Parts: sequence; C-alpha cells; structure tokens
Amino acid sequence: SPPPAAAGTAVVGTAAVKFILDRPSRTYSEDSVAREYDAWTSDGILEYYWGEHIHLGYYNKEEMEAGYKKKDFIQAKYDFIDEMMEFGGIEAGVDAGAKVLDVGCGFGGTSRYLADKLGPKADVTGITLSPNQVKRGTELAAERGLPNAKFQVMNALEMDFPDNSFDIVWACESGEHMPDKEAYINEMMRVLKPGGKFVMATWCQRDDRTVPFDKKDKRDLRFLYEEWTHPYFISIEAYAELVDATKMMGPVKTADWCEPTIASWRHSNWVGVYDPRGWIFKPTKYLKCARDGYCLERMHRAFKRGLMEYGMFAATKPKNEE
Repeated sequence: SPPPAAAGTAVVGTAAVKFILDRPSRTYSEDSVAREYDAWTSDGILEYYWGEHIHLGYYNKEEMEAGYKKKDFIQAKYDFIDEMMEFGGIEAGVDAGAKVLDVGCGFGGTSRYLADKLGPKADVTGITLSPNQVKRGTELAAERGLPNAKFQVMNALEMDFPDNSFDIVWACESGEHMPDKEAYINEMMRVLKPGGKFVMATWCQRDDRTVPFDKKDKRDLRFLYEEWTHPYFISIEAYAELVDATKMMGPVKTADWCEPTIASWRHSNWVGVYDPRGWIFKPTKYLKCARDGYCLERMHRAFKRGLMEYGMFAATKPKNEE
C-alpha cells in the first residue's frame, strides 16, 4: 500500500483538481456564445471528435443493450437527425423543395444533411452567432457540392427574415444558449409559414413547479449553466407553454429523449480516451479539455437523476391562420 504521505498528497491533489474543475469558467455574457463557439471551431478539437454535428447522438434500445461504445459515435448523430425528422413529420418525398431554417446551426452539419436529404430544390439556411462557424459551414457545403445550404451570422432573437418565410423551422440544441426563451420561440413561430412544420430539440431542466429544486439541484444547475455559457434552462412544460402562448400554432407534441441520448455524454469522453490525437498535440488546450470532459460527466449525472431532461417538440402552423 502507498505510504501515508503519498496517499495524503494524492487526496489533496485530487481535491485541488476537483476544486478547480467545480468552478465554472465560461459564464454566459452578451458575447460569450459567439466567442466560445468561435474558439471551439478554430481549435478543431470539437470537430475532430464530434464531426460536423454539435449535438447528441441517438442510441436505440438494442444498441444500448449491446453496449453504447460499440456504436459509431458520429453515426449516432446522423441517426439522431433521422429520428428528429421523423418526430417532426419531415419526409424527403413530401418536403422536397422546402425552404428550411436551421436555428443555431453550428458548423452546419444538420443544414447540409437536410439540404442533401430533401434534394437540390430545397433551400436550407443556417444561422449562428459565430462567424467562424459560418466560415467553416460554408467551406464544408462547397466541399460537399451543396449550394442549397447557406449560412449567415444572425441573432435568433431578432431575425431579419419576413413573417411566414420558411416551410420548416428546425432548432437542435440552440435554446440552451438563448437568454430570452420567449423571444426565441416567438421569432421561430413568426418566420414559419402557415402549414409549416416546427421541430426542436433542446436540453431542459426538470419542471420545478411539481418538485422544487433543493440546494444540490440549484448548485448543479448553476455549474451546468456557467461552464458552457448557458444563461439558464427551462422545462419541457415551460417551452410548450411558450409555443401555445404565441397562439400561432396547432397542438404541440412533446417528448423526453433522455433515454436514447444519454449515452452521448460518456461516449464523448471515451472517444477522446481511445483516440487522443485530437487533443494530445495541443497542450495549451489541456485544461479546457479537462473542463469539457468533467462537464460531460456532470451532464450525464444530471440527466441520469432526472434533474435534466431532453426536450423534443413538434408542431404545425395552421394554414387558416388569420
């Protein structure tokens, strides 16, 4: 067994590391989302491991039973898009030629996938606050030969598009970063055409109106807000109420996809362990990678115990809107 002095040093060292990692480093501010995503895009680590899709993956029951690490990490993200399309009632045949808005598009992986899936007559526009993401998304669209996928820097809370502009409004894991959830929902409903389809995926916190948050819940949520530059989360129920409050939409279908997505958190850490080439030659990023890995585990635990939920939403704008 190790000598007492060595054991004591290890305990102190572990406590010191935990103390550092438990102190959030990327608190939300007016420009923090654009700044952090510009940094994530330029350092290349996120794209190396997550590919073109900065969102969780989808793991069906059989894949979970077989062991999630046996599934290709990137394929899980493509499977998620297919499942989200099905949830939103979006079909390649029916929606070929649709005008699509991807709100909070990241590198534009989903925008390009939809542009390809819905065919050359479709027109997909991705918006983000990050100029680096627009640049990278445009480069990748050109490489893929997808001129029908375009990207621009735009604030989702104050979109430049006229009312009733899009056949499909798609939002995948962008609501987390929105400082005004009501404006976020209102703008998406505004630009959707009558008869158009809305589908959204976003991390949500438990509805505290039914089970109030205790001190640990509040402490854990604060860490999750502040480590990855989130202003705050809201519940699945609260989002549905915001959509209903616009009085523009038909019934809202909701679901919690925690079960088929939760493997993504730990799988993300494992791919970095199995293949360290994405970060090992970037020593200036070691602390940031450690923070991200720690936050991934904290996210897993929050979803596992029901503090967090994976909100899915779909609704159609009635054609007879007046």
